[in-house]
Amino acid sequence: MKTLSNLDWVAFVLLVVGGLNWGLIGFFGFNLVEAIFGNMTSISRVVYGLVGLSAVYVVYVLSSKR
Repeated sequence: MKTLSNLDWVAFVLLVVGGLNWGLIGFFGFNLVEAIFGNMTSISRVVYGLVGLSAVYVVYVLSSKR
């Protein structure tokens, strides 16, 4: 079993944050990122972008393991 690199851990944490945020939005109508950083501020856009990039990274890593 391969140990996770630092980049793997960062991507994992960002995906968990993104998943929890979407769960909060879906169940309670509460956007945690927006509550912390503001509605579509530069920082919140960076957070959303990093979550998206981490998803692409994880898809790439998992698809290259075949």
